[in-house]
Amino acid sequence: MLSNGRLIACLLCSAALGSGGAFAQDVEIVADGFEARVVAADLASPWEVTYGDDGHLWVTERKAAQITRINPDSGEKQVLYTFDDAYTGETAHEGLLGLALDLAQNQVYAAYVYDADAGDGVDCRMRLVRLTYDAAAGTLGQPETVIEGLIAGDDHNAGRLKIGPDGMLYLTQGDHGANQFGNFCKPVLAQDLPTAEQVAAKDYVNYQGKVLRIAPDGSVPDDNPEIGGVRSHVYTYGHRNPQGIVFGPDGALFQSEQGPKTDDEVNLLQAGGNYGWPFIAGFRDDQAYVYGAWAQAPDCASLTFSDYEFPESVPQYVETDWTEEFIEPMKTFFTVWNGYTFRDEKCGDMAFICWPTIAPSSIDYYAGEAVPGWKDSLLVTSLKNGAIYRLGMNADDKSVQGDIEKLFVSQNRYRDLAISADGKTIFVATDAGGVTRATDGGASTEMANPGAILAFTYGG
Repeated sequence: MLSNGRLIACLLCSAALGSGGAFAQDVEIVADGFEARVVAADLASPWEVTYGDDGHLWVTERKAAQITRINPDSGEKQVLYTFDDAYTGETAHEGLLGLALDLAQNQVYAAYVYDADAGDGVDCRMRLVRLTYDAAAGTLGQPETVIEGLIAGDDHNAGRLKIGPDGMLYLTQGDHGANQFGNFCKPVLAQDLPTAEQVAAKDYVNYQGKVLRIAPDGSVPDDNPEIGGVRSHVYTYGHRNPQGIVFGPDGALFQSEQGPKTDDEVNLLQAGGNYGWPFIAGFRDDQAYVYGAWAQAPDCASLTFSDYEFPESVPQYVETDWTEEFIEPMKTFFTVWNGYTFRDEKCGDMAFICWPTIAPSSIDYYAGEAVPGWKDSLLVTSLKNGAIYRLGMNADDKSVQGDIEKLFVSQNRYRDLAISADGKTIFVATDAGGVTRATDGGASTEMANPGAILAFTYGG
């Protein structure tokens, strides 16, 4: 550690070189009092990292569709279970996703994408299963389906999973990239609510763009909110790509959500709440966001998608055109003004990396006191900037105070984080590939630590 308390990411780069990782330029990591190391490398796209009550890291490897248990001190890996029926596809949204542990009951929950088409086609769906852990034997198995048939796709599957203090399962569902890129003629269903007939038939098409609350047996909890006159698994709605959820010490449920070209969000979720997508991105301020409803264009199939211009046939809505009630975010990354220049030559053909968003991929709550000034903070990982953002909470634990702090910057894509039991170490899972912010501010596909678990430990 340098005398001024600042770390240099060459610690990480050197470790990566020793394990087959790609080399990147040294990047200064601003985090006073922390030391950095690589816990494990050569993982097949780690997606979830959870610090278990057993003192080990539990990791889902999305591409290998396996649950791996890792010793955080030695880095020793143990593959506990592989989902042979998982569909890993070609994108960063398919395969094995969320994980939740209840080791006191020897139970592990996991969410993954599978192919429901028995023929030559592909019908992406998501399944939530419960497995039994035998600590003495060190085995994981006996999968039981909790719920299946949830709609999935090649984009914005979300899939983050948590066990609530109420014993219910909370699972995020994205909008599947509707209204953009290759899916631009697919309608956004984030505002569409399930009917009673759909719930009875287990037709989950309108669960897209929602956060679900599921009983451990897969049923609809009796105390779920009644929305639009129907009680379903839907807990909140109006979401784009909610890849992060976490419960605070008092049971409050926080969520991070990826925005379009602006306005990634951090939200406090309220039962039955509408969070505005696709009509609202961030706040209802008519700033730098217009909802161009491509799927509503009668000639959509003949159009060419653009992130910057709408053809005349595409209906357009500014945020104040939509007058429904919705819940504003606690914080955005970042709200910019009308006229903002989204085209940045520095990022070239990968211009999205230079947009004023961070692509939040997970969120956690820091409740400890091991790191001075961090008590009661939200920690959010960034795919685009290879960083953790710290948001200090006000005393009411329902609003954010002060400026956002950017920590542990390196040329990586940070997918998820976990906090050690003593609060001194932040573990970070990095993507095995993709695009991230380069050290010169542009875009790069070169990762300092592809497919790794990094550890940032506070030493005072």
